[in-house]
Amino acid sequence: MMKIGVLGLQGAVREHVRSIEACNAEAVVVKRVEQLEGLDGLIMPGGESTTMRRLIDRYGFFGPLKEFAESGKPMFGTCAGLILLARQIVGYDEPHLGVMDVIVERNSFGRQKESFEADLNIAHVGDHFNAVFIRAPHIVEAGEDVEILAKHNDRIVLARHGRFLGCSFHPELTDDHRLTAYFIEMVKESKEKAVI
Repeated sequence: MMKIGVLGLQGAVREHVRSIEACNAEAVVVKRVEQLEGLDGLIMPGGESTTMRRLIDRYGFFGPLKEFAESGKPMFGTCAGLILLARQIVGYDEPHLGVMDVIVERNSFGRQKESFEADLNIAHVGDHFNAVFIRAPHIVEAGEDVEILAKHNDRIVLARHGRFLGCSFHPELTDDHRLTAYFIEMVKESKEKAVI
């Protein structure tokens, strides 16, 4: 059984756990650095990216998360998690982890009151995916090795860069677990490659 961690410092942690378990994988809420060991993949949930970064620094997660990213294990960032993974954030001098070759813009769909849902067609996942956007960022630019998996109104809202997956919306807030299942499949493939 795949063991998938959810960074448990802030954000929609419980909902991701529910989605992982619905896909028949084991979910681990990661609140201590040592819990990163033994994981096959890690989800960085939505929340508030500035607050999450503060908590990452406060609890000594920054270096270990960078090491996890460099270890070859897959990571999936949703909403604020995408901002944490991106190599560049519009209007900011420094990225957070900076491991995914995308440039993102924060709150690009408006504030909390402009939250909305959209019906997306997602490459490798399927059509009619109900995506929940809450103070969502979007991907302004993607590197040449990045595969764009979904757009909304011509804005990139889901992309994959090797073992990194990042989306603007909150897939965990619905009962459609196809995107979580896609990430778990990425984790499975990565684990099989590591064994060879």
